Amino acid sequence: MKKAKMLCLDALLLLVLLGLDQFTKRLAVLYLKEKPAVPLLKGVLEFQYLENRGAAFGMLKDQKVFILFVGVVFVCLLLYLLVKLPDQKKYRAVHILFTGIIAGGIGNMFDRFRLQYVVDFIYFVPIDFPVFNLADTYVVLATVGLFILFLFVYQEKDLEFLSFKQKKYREMK
Repeated sequence: MKKAKMLCLDALLLLVLLGLDQFTKRLAVLYLKEKPAVPLLKGVLEFQYLENRGAAFGMLKDQKVFILFVGVVFVCLLLYLLVKLPDQKKYRAVHILFTGIIAGGIGNMFDRFRLQYVVDFIYFVPIDFPVFNLADTYVVLATVGLFILFLFVYQEKDLEFLSFKQKKYREMK
């Protein structure tokens, strides 16, 4: 698949994931704000409205500028890596996973910039896990997926495109 076509598919996936994230957060504001939690699976999973003014799990509370700065730098780095990814079939999963992380980062940055907080609404009751949202899910699942791919699937030579030593990369082609 040509690189331009793959990047267009990445952009389309990014828009779909961002749309789903923002849509679910809007539903949370409309139907959960200032209301009691709504159990989906009693004692397991519930929807519960929360305004997160920090980063992951509420850390760095009220550090909006710092969190946005780190987020923008991280998203830019991932966009750079996405563009740098070879267009071979074996890297398609990495395209999808990078796009998921980018979508999650942008979705939460969009909230933080627009609202001064991130809308969270999914809560796992049994482990008392912090309330989270769809964007957080994208980031966590994609990061786990990348970890598995980089640890168990790709060999060191498959990742040489990440090197800043361009001569080595050109010799691979």
